[in-house]
Amino acid sequence: MLLVEDDAVLREATGMALERHGFRVRTAADGLTGLEMFRARPPDVAVLDVMLPELDGVSLVRRIRETSGVPALMISARTDPIDVVQGLEAGADDYLTKPYDTAVLVARMRAALRRAGPGAGPTAAAPAEQAAPERLLRAGDLTVDARSLEVRRGDRQLDLTPTELKLVLEFAAEPGVVLSRSTLLERVWDYSWGGDSRVVDVHVQRLRAKVGHNRIETVRGFGYKLRP
Repeated sequence: MLLVEDDAVLREATGMALERHGFRVRTAADGLTGLEMFRARPPDVAVLDVMLPELDGVSLVRRIRETSGVPALMISARTDPIDVVQGLEAGADDYLTKPYDTAVLVARMRAALRRAGPGAGPTAAAPAEQAAPERLLRAGDLTVDARSLEVRRGDRQLDLTPTELKLVLEFAAEPGVVLSRSTLLERVWDYSWGGDSRVVDVHVQRLRAKVGHNRIETVRGFGYKLRP
């Protein structure tokens, strides 16, 4: 894994803690070095601080997303919802605020890795065993192949991240059924213990941009549903 953190003490302490949990950790102290290390040898998962010298964390994750679907988590002392949303919209899979418990960071890293499956890349898919039992799931002009994990809008195949793919599989398996944010957190992010619902909202917005803004409907006070 790759940890990009400019605070030397926190970088060393977090790196040692992650190694105790079985991760092989490479570290960088600034965004440009982190980007170079990522491109030279892409990690299985990246943890990026937001406030970085040379290249900030939001810009870094945006650059990573140009070529890779590797799970990326952001960590920051900033707790303002605007900062959280900005990080998620840039392409981060999750966002933790400092101070955080290392066990929580590890749990979220492992959840992100499970979502991504082996060999995460631009079109990496979630594990096949998570797919819906029926092969072809349809909603309007949207077709989801639950075996090949291909999603098409009309005759065009969509390029989805692992998290977006898991979201659309959940929606397509139950078209017209309202799925709450807590249900989606549990099924897609493995947060049975709870999590930040803003993660769901931002990823749904990103998915809408690909499958059609009117395809996924917001049911105020309850959650989201896929229009049949």
